[in-house]
Amino acid sequence: MNPRPFSFRPLTIVLAVLLAAAAPALQAQTAFVSSEKDHKLTVLDLKTQAVTGTIATCKRPRHMVLTPDGKQLMVACGDSGQADVIDLATRKSVKKIGLGEDPEIFDLTPDGRTLYVTNEEDGEVGIVDIASGKRTGAIKVGEEPEGVMVSRDGKTVYATSEVASLVHVIDAATGKVTKNIKVGKRPRRFAMTPDGAQLWVTNELGASVTVISTQDHTVLDTLKFEVKGARASDITPVGIAMSRDGKRAFVGLGKANHVAFVDVASRKVTDLVLAGKRAWGLGLNKAEDRLLVANGLSDDLTIIDVAAAKALKTVPVGRVPHSIVVVE
Repeated sequence: MNPRPFSFRPLTIVLAVLLAAAAPALQAQTAFVSSEKDHKLTVLDLKTQAVTGTIATCKRPRHMVLTPDGKQLMVACGDSGQADVIDLATRKSVKKIGLGEDPEIFDLTPDGRTLYVTNEEDGEVGIVDIASGKRTGAIKVGEEPEGVMVSRDGKTVYATSEVASLVHVIDAATGKVTKNIKVGKRPRRFAMTPDGAQLWVTNELGASVTVISTQDHTVLDTLKFEVKGARASDITPVGIAMSRDGKRAFVGLGKANHVAFVDVASRKVTDLVLAGKRAWGLGLNKAEDRLLVANGLSDDLTIIDVAAAKALKTVPVGRVPHSIVVVE
């Protein structure tokens, strides 16, 4: 009797089953939300719109940034003066990096080697070497700096001063401020158009966004916001996000409890969507069909259908949620 030919079919079936089981995890849309008062991150499955767990981190976690390779999440903790580096595969802290006193917002250079962080109490933009985890320098700027953003080519760093109502333009090579741009009252956060030509900055006490040309660092326009039934003093823009095609911007209007949808070309508001109390940090999923809003005073997150410009669900995410990062 001839021996039965070896068949790969059982192995193929096993592999198919394993791959099928792994597919949801690989395709999962996961949002991480920092909670200032709970010293943790809330983990949200965007497919089910449900909280799946939490990750303990350092004290008063605020701003978060993905590393360029997408494998780690860096969390700035204001009361710890550190960045907590979390491995996304294990969801465990793997490293702590000193950021100086009261770190606010930070950004990484395109190569992921250098971190720039605003230190509010010191009126500085700190420079941190990622490999060594050491602070290598600091740049004096206006009082209470908050927003910071590195240009696409890594040559320029922008920072806001809340007290001076300025955007500082910093030459990364020399560490010197080369220009100060007057913007609206209490500037907070940045977004940049995909082509790098425009820098948008939210002005919390100016109820506006200032649009800056990155070519000559002049102000192109100021977009003022209005919300029916809201006092001007309650329209406090902070969080801002830009679509990948650069056609639309989203602005959290703070105490006005709304998010503004803005057409970038015309710089006109197309929609206003009601979120929770003090609509603050914003996050977009990869498909850009869902906008997430961290509501700092109602301790929850609003999930918005972008196409319909309509809130779908509100999910509790810990006390004083600050920032959102979506990983897919």
